[in-house]
Amino acid sequence: MNLHRKGRTALVLALVAVVGMAFRVSWNALRDIAGAIGADDTAATLYPFVVDGLMALALIATLVLAGRDRTFALRVLAAYTIASLVLNYVHGLVPELHGRSVDWGRLADWDPANWALVLLATSLPVGSIYFGSDLVAKVLHHRPTPIAAPNANAEESTNTEMNRSRSDLAVSAPEPITPNVTALPRPVAVGFIKSTIPAKPLPSIEPTPAVPIERRAVATESSRPRRATGRVPEVARTPRPKRTPDELLDEARKATADWPDTRLTAEGIRREVRTSPANARTLRDTLRAERGLQVV
Repeated sequence: MNLHRKGRTALVLALVAVVGMAFRVSWNALRDIAGAIGADDTAATLYPFVVDGLMALALIATLVLAGRDRTFALRVLAAYTIASLVLNYVHGLVPELHGRSVDWGRLADWDPANWALVLLATSLPVGSIYFGSDLVAKVLHHRPTPIAAPNANAEESTNTEMNRSRSDLAVSAPEPITPNVTALPRPVAVGFIKSTIPAKPLPSIEPTPAVPIERRAVATESSRPRRATGRVPEVARTPRPKRTPDELLDEARKATADWPDTRLTAEGIRREVRTSPANARTLRDTLRAERGLQVV
């Protein structure tokens, strides 16, 4: 770790040294150019800092900003790099600039080229004020994107495991038991209402012999609740007829046609087609196999 940190420090120091030497070479050419366009000694000395200094500022801004602001900083860096390159090239082509013996405001023999070079050299300080201020404002108002916590995926997976449906687990809930209900006879209206239907004679009820209290207590203790038997009446039966496996599969296909793969669970199918958990798991495996997914 220490070797890695020392290597990075040495790389940064070497870069600073190279940039400093390059600035010294460019400083000589830009100073002579500034003197040729009418700047005094102090302004000519500061002129290289205006051009190459903004290049350094734009480079730092590209490391901090992001998105459109970073693109803007890269464009400023490219524009001032090209401008500095052109002025250094002109300084090399015109030997008179080295000794400042050239005519004032004359950077080229051809008038259109001279006008373009003088416009370029004189507009760079004004551009440095504008673009430099804009870059500083963007850097000061920049808000870095927060880094998500490393345990966010772990918490999400834990919540997913907790929200799994019961039908997806190894042990499913038992099927509901439908009790057998014996229909009681409707009571016959007795009283002032006269019925046109002749009443059936009631069966005679024989008197039950009296049982001693001791035997009655023993019979109560030994008796167990008896299960109701007999045929289930039509009223107590479920209104939905029993469906075949093919019918259940067709209904599940229609109900889950527009479902995403993550929603295709046994619990969701059970609620949609109203079937047992065992059938729901079978339908889930069949539908996942038809979609080319892994069967749970």
